[in-house]
Amino acid sequence: MFDSSVLSHQSLVLNRSWSAIATTSVRRALGLLFTGAAKVVQPDTYEVHEFHTWTDLAVHPDEPCIRTVKLRIKIPEVIVLTHYGGMPNPTVTFSRRNLYKRDRSTCQYCGKRPGSKELSIDHVVPRSRGGRTTWTNCVLACMRCNRRKASRLPAEAGLKLLKRPTRPKWTPILEAPIGRIRQSWDKFVSDCYWDVPLED
Repeated sequence: MFDSSVLSHQSLVLNRSWSAIATTSVRRALGLLFTGAAKVVQPDTYEVHEFHTWTDLAVHPDEPCIRTVKLRIKIPEVIVLTHYGGMPNPTVTFSRRNLYKRDRSTCQYCGKRPGSKELSIDHVVPRSRGGRTTWTNCVLACMRCNRRKASRLPAEAGLKLLKRPTRPKWTPILEAPIGRIRQSWDKFVSDCYWDVPLED
């Protein structure tokens, strides 16, 4: 029987040019491996394995693995796709979660971090004046600053933005929760992908 907790861990996905393009669950990685759509890469040696050679590898007693009735299978930490060579669209979805991430859960007027319950999304140019709900017009604001600004421009309320709001430059397809980013991925992914603060 498969260990469901291990199957939910993340594997790094490379395209056939060995560029990191995504993360996926170990469950999905094994499915791709089994069907021949991907191969496993051993990060230390760059050796590539198909399903039958991967399942033949010995598993260290202390190493987390997937257990079946007959097999103990090493977790595939990095897989390379056998056919796909493209790069997915890296556009970051405009969402509340990503806005909190971009602004580091910090009020963009006073710089305080009062906690998510005391933060709101403020339109720099108010909607009543034609302001749009976009990356370049929305920022986090604490309740105090938001009340002070109301339906005015920041300068009219005596407020100044800490920085101009922009679309984030991180790559969302390579996001993984803190604690699930594997050291073995470092050879394939630049540090810039991990230098993005994540919410607790």
